[in-house]
Amino acid sequence: MDFNNFKIPFTINPKYSKKAVYFSMEFAIEQVLKIYSGGLGFLAGSHMRSAYNLKQDLIGIGILWKFGYYDQARNHDQTLQPVWTKKMYSFLEDTGIKFQIEIHSAPVWVKVWYLDPEIFHTAPMFFLSTDVPENDHVSKTICHRLYDANEATKLAQYILLGKGGAQLLDELNMEREIYHLNEAHGLPAAFHLLKKYNGDLNKVKEKLVFTTHTPEEAGNEKHSLKLCHDMSYFSGLSMEEVKRIEGSDDDSFNHSLCALKMAKIANGVSELHGTVSRKIWSKYEGICEITSITNAQEFKYWADQPLYEAKEGNDDAGFDARKKHLKEKLFETVADQTGNLFDPNIFTIVWARRFAGYKRADLLLHDKKRFSKLLNHPKYPVQIIWAGKPYPMDYSAISTFNSLVEESKNYKSMAVLTGYELALSKSLKLGSDLWLNNPRVPREASGTSGMTAAMNGTVNLSTDDGWIPEFAKHGVNSFVVPKCDYENMSVYEQDNYDLNALYEILENEILPAYYDHPEQWRQIQYNSMNDVKDQFNSDRMADEYYEVLYHHKG
Repeated sequence: MDFNNFKIPFTINPKYSKKAVYFSMEFAIEQVLKIYSGGLGFLAGSHMRSAYNLKQDLIGIGILWKFGYYDQARNHDQTLQPVWTKKMYSFLEDTGIKFQIEIHSAPVWVKVWYLDPEIFHTAPMFFLSTDVPENDHVSKTICHRLYDANEATKLAQYILLGKGGAQLLDELNMEREIYHLNEAHGLPAAFHLLKKYNGDLNKVKEKLVFTTHTPEEAGNEKHSLKLCHDMSYFSGLSMEEVKRIEGSDDDSFNHSLCALKMAKIANGVSELHGTVSRKIWSKYEGICEITSITNAQEFKYWADQPLYEAKEGNDDAGFDARKKHLKEKLFETVADQTGNLFDPNIFTIVWARRFAGYKRADLLLHDKKRFSKLLNHPKYPVQIIWAGKPYPMDYSAISTFNSLVEESKNYKSMAVLTGYELALSKSLKLGSDLWLNNPRVPREASGTSGMTAAMNGTVNLSTDDGWIPEFAKHGVNSFVVPKCDYENMSVYEQDNYDLNALYEILENEILPAYYDHPEQWRQIQYNSMNDVKDQFNSDRMADEYYEVLYHHKG
């Protein structure tokens, strides 16, 4: 392909002809391409697939992570062992494009790889790498590990994504009307534009839109303003000029706050998150409007077609047989990894997502007696599976993972799996009966894993956070812990309230329905599949990004 005159290689739908570019640190596109860590990447991957489905004039820009996030392995005692392995991808095309950007006041070479839309049915995508012979060792390592723990390396990664991505568009002579930042990681693109437009912030605002995924101010990244400046984050702007834009009154640089000052419009990723975000940021002057576009996942990629065909053909027996088969397939993985033989006739709960403190992976185990009773109930037995990747330097989350592994040695019906990537995620959603989601309200911005579970006849049990208030009808298509006055509760009180409510719902509603009233349970599965299919399909989301964000007049 001639990348000097690059054009999107398919016919654009006129409805989506506004030229957009989407910057993201991670994309979960396909199992083979390991450049993602969790929900942000799953969301970005579905967005790129939907951009292809709708034939939008959008390209994606990311980083080609040489070692990915990490490979999740086990130590000899079954505890978590992070492993970093070099990745190779023969399906990526070398564009032949190389250029230099400034990082830490020094020139760094950037090489560009291309993912053709027809390979995985995505928008055209470009991935940036600094791992080239022309660079010194430190510069080469910028693109080695997704979310590197070293602060300077992390900032260099943001500069590579934002400034490098914006520079790539100049190299391609590819004018874009919209620069869409998926989280604030790509913000250096805005400073690249500011320099290009001779400091005219209004011209930057015409182009920049921003998606925030963080529902509390403390969770938004801040770094030393001087370090950011010394790293060449601001494309030559002085610290005083940056402070005039960003506007906080300390020595740190708040990436999200600055993005909200430089964008024409921003969005939270659920209705609740939009409300929470407006509440968080409204105390600052000069921020852009914050609306909400609820996250979604691509139906075509995630949903099991035979399940939908059985449901739509009123073939209840066929539906049940298909679900049982999917459970058996999942249980082969459980047996392979843990040595436990699970029974497809037993009710199976899955908790699987990124391990983070507020997501409370081990909440059910806070009451060991009740947990043991749940798993060993003579009439309503339960099997339970955990999976997920903690951040490799989050020792508290790793400790939670390891404590679950230790606990699993006491139960033949409890398993903790490693290798939580797209393929295992899909298998868990196909093969579970119940998807457990119990973050502390209101700390989950969206939490999309339950959407793809619902697309596969797996019923959600959740605290009332993120996307759940827009979807859930308790006892009809899912089960929800009723909200209470969390704001006036301690963390201990909130955890106890939620824990008790989860057990009450499981013991008194969910398990009797599954075992004693299979027709009622199947109807809940059907309702769930019907209600998730369109509203939480990323084609709807990608359409809304054009309608609500890209066409916004500012």
